[in-house]
Parts: sequence; structure tokens; C-alpha cells
Amino acid sequence: MILKRKMYDKLLTLKNELNGKKAFLIEGARRIGKSTICEEFGKNEYKSYILIDFAKCPDEVKDYFVKHMNDLDTFFMLLSTYYGVKLYERESLIIFDEVQMYPKARECVKYLVADGRYDYIETGSLISIKENVKDIVIPSEERHISMYPLDFEEFCDALGEEQICEYIRKCFADRMPLENELHHKAMLLFKQYMLVGGMPQSVLAFLESRKDFDKSDVEKRDILALYRSDIMKIDSKYRSKVLTIFDQIPGILSQHEKRVVFNDVAAGSKAEQYEETFFWLSDSMISNECFLCNGLLVSHAFDENELLEDEVYKQILGDKLNMNEGMLYENAIAQMLTSNGHKLYFYTHYNAEKHRNDIEIDFLISNNSKLKYKMYPIEVKSGKKYSIESLKRFKEKYKARIGECYVIHPRNLSLKDDIICIPPYMTICL
Repeated sequence: MILKRKMYDKLLTLKNELNGKKAFLIEGARRIGKSTICEEFGKNEYKSYILIDFAKCPDEVKDYFVKHMNDLDTFFMLLSTYYGVKLYERESLIIFDEVQMYPKARECVKYLVADGRYDYIETGSLISIKENVKDIVIPSEERHISMYPLDFEEFCDALGEEQICEYIRKCFADRMPLENELHHKAMLLFKQYMLVGGMPQSVLAFLESRKDFDKSDVEKRDILALYRSDIMKIDSKYRSKVLTIFDQIPGILSQHEKRVVFNDVAAGSKAEQYEETFFWLSDSMISNECFLCNGLLVSHAFDENELLEDEVYKQILGDKLNMNEGMLYENAIAQMLTSNGHKLYFYTHYNAEKHRNDIEIDFLISNNSKLKYKMYPIEVKSGKKYSIESLKRFKEKYKARIGECYVIHPRNLSLKDDIICIPPYMTICL
């Protein structure tokens, strides 16, 4: 089963727009479907394609990039012969999969694009890590594209529920709540998305097992093991620190305080000691910029026995899980916002008289306008009873620079004191 991904349409648009003048570099975490989408694109949109997987391709192929860049006729002849694929001028695609594993190939993109015979797509994670760029000249002939796990709309599409997203968008545009039964249906879809996540293998396991969360969880744990394995291969100077933070992500995110206190991670630790650690996690796209992780969080936060004994899935689906539910909601929202192209920020204001934060905003997004800049504060509430005093104070403090204020909560859409309260599935509309 091939999952429908928005990346396909983006690649098609860029193919027609750029017409071979740049290579596409698709960056994303491991196992999010980069290779699959590229192969599907090559099969459907070109007369032929070659995929070179640098995670396992032989030295013989790698040597082509060293020995034959000055003789591209020979280079292409050798590639075509080795892979048994005939190449057609302006009708063939060459895919450099996991290109970070062989940076020399990435450097050669400059000459290959200038040659103009074929189109090129590179895929990779950890593209900017120092070890992967220190000995090469970064080509300017690349168009960078970020790819993420399945977003909520893609998840709904996989479940055969794509039409409900159109209805959600219409209700958001009209500032109208969904019809009650459809609201409950959309909330159930969101909870399934929050629990399954957007990793393609996890989603496929969920579908093929007729919605068995345990089968989905097995796939996610395999991916988490892969990420730990990746961490074990990095520079020993900061390997142990990356592993420490990776293992502590659920604990860090379950705290009410929206910041990492490094002395709590390890006694005597300081922020600068962990600078490369957070860069690695962000660059690998295992975590988002505001240090909130992807849809693997449910499996990372609970061990297998907890998921079975405490019936975590059942409790979340029935709105009965209190511990960690806010963390899961916030991270699902973070991933949905990131997939929509937003950079994530949060805000706190410390009140010296009260000796505590009196304003805490979960997310700030902007309209990205330099001339008419507006920001949009978002508070995420996992329960049906909550206070919005913090959001009101923020709104008053920065009213001239605010576009709209949002509360994301489990209830249907409503307006409250000029604040738009939306259900979590409407995050796709922001």
C-alpha cells in the first residue's frame, strides 16, 4: 500500500517550475518515507530512474564520483550499466538516497546539474552535521525541501476520511462549529493520530491490523531503536550527551515548566555543554526546533507494560488519561504546526512580586510578514475545564502586534472574549 503524501505534488510543481536547473534535496528524519516518495515519483513522472542508496551502495559505485566527474559520458554509462537502467536525456531521474552517507556525491551535484541531461533528487538526514560537510563544497544548485511524518490530513486520507478535512476547513473559515456527530468523529481521528503518530510504517501497521495500536507500537519501537543506533554512531565527543537528552525527552516534556534546566539533567551541567546535542537532535529532525518531538512520543514515554497494564490507549480514547495527556496534546499540535511550515516559539513572563511566571504561552506563530508583522498566540488545553487568564494578559500586553488569539481544546469551535477556541483537529487550518 502506498500512502498518499503532499510531498508528491510539491515535487511535481518544482519539476515543472525548475526544469532541471536545480536538484531537490529532501531533508527529514529517518523512516518518514523519503525514499518511497522519490521512487514513486521516479516511476510515475519519468521514463526511467536510478536510485543510489549510499547507506549500502558498493565502493565501486562511489568511485565513479571520484574518477569520472571530468568525463560524464563515462560516468553515466557506468551508472546505467551497473543498475541495468537505460537513461534518457531530460526524461530520467537519478536519486541520491541517504546522501549524507557519502558527501562527495552531494558535492558533485554542481557538475551534474550544470550538465543538464537528467534530473536529480537527494534525500538525507543530518545534512548539516559537521562531519557530513567538513570536506566538501556545498552546491548552490540545490532546492531544500523539508519532509515530515504524515500530517493529520494525510493520516485521515490513509484512513479513507479525506473529506472530513474539507469540512473542517470550511467550518474554520466560517467560524462555525462542526455538526456534533462529525465533531466527535474528527476528535476520534485526532486521538488516533496522536497515538499512532505519522511514521508511515506505524500507520500501515495500524491499518493492516485493522486498527491494532499494539502492532503500530511495535513499528515505532523499532524506529526508536534505529534512532538510538544512529546516536551511537556519532562523534564520541557528544554522543553520550545526545543519548542522555534523547532518553529524557518524555520526562522533560512532561514537566509544567517550558524549559530545560541543565543542572537537572546532570549535576553541574551548563547550557553551552549541550549546544551540539540539541543541534544534532534538531538537525536529525527527530525533534522540532522548540524541542518537541514527533509522533513517536507515546511509545517513547510509556514502556510496553504501561501501555498494556494501564490501558493508556483506552484511557486517551475515552478522555480519562490525566498524567501526560497535556504533553501528548502539545506535541501533536507542535508537529501539526511544524508540518504547516511554522517555526515554533513559546513565551513566559516572570512576575518578581509573585515569584512565578504569570504569563505562559505554549506556541507563538507569525504571518511571516516583514511589513505588516502579526503574531498569533496559541494555548493548548487538553482538559475541558481551563483558565485563559494568561492568554488574556498576553493579548493586552502586546495587542498592537497580535493578529488572532487561539485556544486549542477538546471542545467544538467557539468564540470567547475575542479569542477563537478550536478543537485540535482544526490546527491544520492555522
